[in-house]
Formats: sequence, structure tokens, C-alpha cells
Amino acid sequence: MNYLSLLVISLLSFQSIIAQDLSGKELLEKAIRYHDPNQNWNTFNGELHISMETPNNSNRDSKIVINLPKTYFYVSATRDSITTEYTVKKDTCSITLNGESNLSEAQKKENNLSCDRANLYKNYYTYLYGLPMKLKDKGTIIHDKVERKTFKGKDYLVLKASYDKSVGSDVWYFYFDPKTYAMEIYQFYKTDDNGKLKPDSGEYIVLTDTAIINGIKMPKNRAWYYNKDDNYLGTDKLSN
Repeated sequence: MNYLSLLVISLLSFQSIIAQDLSGKELLEKAIRYHDPNQNWNTFNGELHISMETPNNSNRDSKIVINLPKTYFYVSATRDSITTEYTVKKDTCSITLNGESNLSEAQKKENNLSCDRANLYKNYYTYLYGLPMKLKDKGTIIHDKVERKTFKGKDYLVLKASYDKSVGSDVWYFYFDPKTYAMEIYQFYKTDDNGKLKPDSGEYIVLTDTAIINGIKMPKNRAWYYNKDDNYLGTDKLSN
């Protein structure tokens, strides 16, 4: 065996040892350095344009504005002939349906419009497009052990995260490329009343391609599947 071959084997072995010795928090820091190298997330102020494709439905096209310093969130979503708009400014909320803001309670109920739903959208988009940085939020429990798993034929470093009861009860797993620390998959499971994971619950999300927005590497495509049967649910496509 020549010197070059020995060097390659040694380097690969060294990388494996490093990966095995990483703690959960150390892996998270490396992933954040990959996705947000200039630490821009905490001052994020930008627009996201997302098209959601689901089987047997028309696309839902959304414009989303997130301004973290001003605690501001806005989403305008159009599917077929219906456009809904939600604006959340700190503790206030406004709702618009096809340009009309003076809505009756009957109209809101018929179209499932509420400030609770506005905040749900705010939390949903801010969380998913703020990953992995959002894993440093208060109430997130980063498990110390990093696992090596093979998913769809590729090896990953896997970080486990759970949450304080006041935040949520789901258990999440984040799959990172062992060389670049890019986040490529995440997966969540529901838990029962005793906190035990329900293996047939939840979904996994496959991330492909990258868009750079405000200096942050975000997934262009997020394809959703059920854990229990790999059934395809839909894909969110982000455009610059």
C-alpha cells in the first residue's frame, strides 16, 4: 500500500473519530457556521417566496416577510382565486381576505381565518426557515449524543432535539452531512402522554438545493413524507 493510500485512510479514520466525539451542541455549532456563517439570523429582515405543491391540489403561492428585530411577520398566500393575508406586529394581528379587511365572524369561520392561525404561520415559517439556528431558542433541549445513521443510502450525523413541556412535545431528529455539516433531512415524531415516542407518527422532510438569502443558506426544496409509509405529502419550493 503506497503512502497516498495510507494518508487517505488515516484522514478518513480521523474524520470518523472526530464525528464520534462530537457532542450535540458541538454539532449544532458546526451546522450553524455552515448555514449562517456571518450570524445574520438574529437580525434577519427579508422576503421569502414559496410555492407549495401538493398532490391533487393547485399550488399555493406565498410571499412572506420576516423582520425579527421589529417582531414583524407578514404572509400573503394565493390558491386559485382566494388570497389571504396575515400581519403580526408584536402582539397585534390583522387579517385580509381578497383585499377585504372588514370581515364578519361568519366569513372568518368559513375561511378558517384567525389570529391563532396567523401566529401558527409565523411560528411555522420562522422555525423551519430559521433552522438550524432556531435550535438555540429557549426551551429547546439538545441531546448530547450524536448518532451516525444511514438514510436513503447516505450516512449522516444525527442530532436529537426535544422541548420543554411549555414549548412542545414532539421529538425531532436533524440529519447533517458529516463533511460539510449541511442540514439535509429533518424528522419529527409525536409522543404519548408518558412522553414515549410514537413510531408510526410524524413526518420526515428531505431538503435539496440551496438558496442564499441575506447571507443564510436555506433549502430551496422541502419535500414532506409520512414516517409510517413514506407517503409523499408535498413540496415547498423557495425562490430567491
